[in-house]
Amino acid sequence: MRRVYLDNAATTPLDPRVLAAMLPYLQTQFGNASSMHIFGREARAALDHARATLAQCIGAAPEEIIFTASGTESNNLALKGVAFANAARGRHIITSAIEHDCVLGSCAWLATQGFEITILPVDHFGGVDVGELADTIRPDTILVSIMHANNEVGTIQPLDALAAVCRARGVYLHADACQSFGKTPLDVRRQPVDLLTLNAHKIYGPKGVGALYIRSGVRIEAMQHGGGHERGLRSATENVAGIVGFATAAALCGQLYDEEIPRLQQWRDELIDFILRTIPGAQLHGHPAQRLPNNINVAFAGREGEGIRLLLALDELGFAVSSGSACSAHGGDNPSSHVLTAMGLNPVQARGALRVTPGRMTTHAELDDFRAALPSVIQQLPSINSFA
Repeated sequence: MRRVYLDNAATTPLDPRVLAAMLPYLQTQFGNASSMHIFGREARAALDHARATLAQCIGAAPEEIIFTASGTESNNLALKGVAFANAARGRHIITSAIEHDCVLGSCAWLATQGFEITILPVDHFGGVDVGELADTIRPDTILVSIMHANNEVGTIQPLDALAAVCRARGVYLHADACQSFGKTPLDVRRQPVDLLTLNAHKIYGPKGVGALYIRSGVRIEAMQHGGGHERGLRSATENVAGIVGFATAAALCGQLYDEEIPRLQQWRDELIDFILRTIPGAQLHGHPAQRLPNNINVAFAGREGEGIRLLLALDELGFAVSSGSACSAHGGDNPSSHVLTAMGLNPVQARGALRVTPGRMTTHAELDDFRAALPSVIQQLPSINSFA
C-alpha cells in the first residue's frame, strides 16, 4: 500500500544531508564536549560551530543560544526561569489561549507558585490583538509569551508589533517559534523578542534537540542543575550529534528557502481552493493569508463529530494526516481542540478539524492522489448538525 506523509507539522523526516552530518559524531567523533582530550576537543569544536550556525540563522550571537532536549523543555525554561528570576519585580505573566500545551501547562503550574496568569483571547482567525496586549500589561507584568505561529491552524502572529509593545513597556517577550522557524523569516534584531524557542524535528532535523535564544541581559534562572553546561542554564552532557544535525537542518532551510517556501505556499493555496470549491460545507480554520506556508486546516459542516473516523479512513488509504497537535494526543479525555474553541467554535466543531501539512519530501503527485481521495471519503461519513 502507498504511504503518503502529510503531517509535517507533527514531525518531519530526517533530511539525508542532516543524517550525513550527524554520523561522524555518532561513530568516530563521539567524545564528550567537556573532555580535554582530542575526542572532547573535536566534540567541543562541533558544538561551537553548530551554535554559531544556528545563531546566524536568527540574527543572534552564539552565546545567546542554549541547547535543550526539545521545544517543550525550552518553553518550560523560558517561562519558569524568567518567572523565578524576576519574581521580586512582579508576578504577572501574560499568554494567549492558543498556546501549545507545554506553555499553558507551565503557566498553570506557575499559578500554583504564586504567579498571576492572564490568558488573552484571540479572534476567529486565531490572532492576538496587539492593542489588547498593550492594555493588559501592568506595572507588575514581567513576561509575555505568545507563539509566533500556531501549530494547529497555522496563523502567524504580528511578532514585530508584539515585540514593540513589550519593549516599550519594559516587559520580556517570549515566542514559541517551533512551527515558524525555517518556514517564515525570523530575525531577532528586527523582531526584538527576548526569548525564542526552536526545535530540530520540525525542520527535517533529529528528534530530541531544541534550543532557546536568550537575549543578552535577560534575567533567567536555571531549572536543571548539574555540571554547569550551557552557561549553567541547562546542565546535561550535550547531544553533539543531534546538535550538529539541528544546525545543519537550520542552514539547509535557509539555503532552500527561496525554492521550497513558494512551492509549499502554492500547494497550500491549491489544496485549500480545491477543498472549499468541491466539498460542500468545507470551512477553512486560521487566517487565510497570514498563515504558515504548508498549513491546511479545514472542517466539514455537519461532519465534525466524525473527525477520528475521517483520519482513520484516510490512514487506511495510506494518507497520514492529523486533527491537530500530536502532543495533545497524550492528554485528557476532551477530544476538542483548545485552539479551535478559543477561536469561537463549539465543542463539536472543535473536534472535527482536518490538518494537512505537506513538506520538503512531498511530491505533487502525492497531493493529486490526496485530492482525488478526499471527497469520496468525506461523502461516506455520516452527517450530523453541529450548528443548531
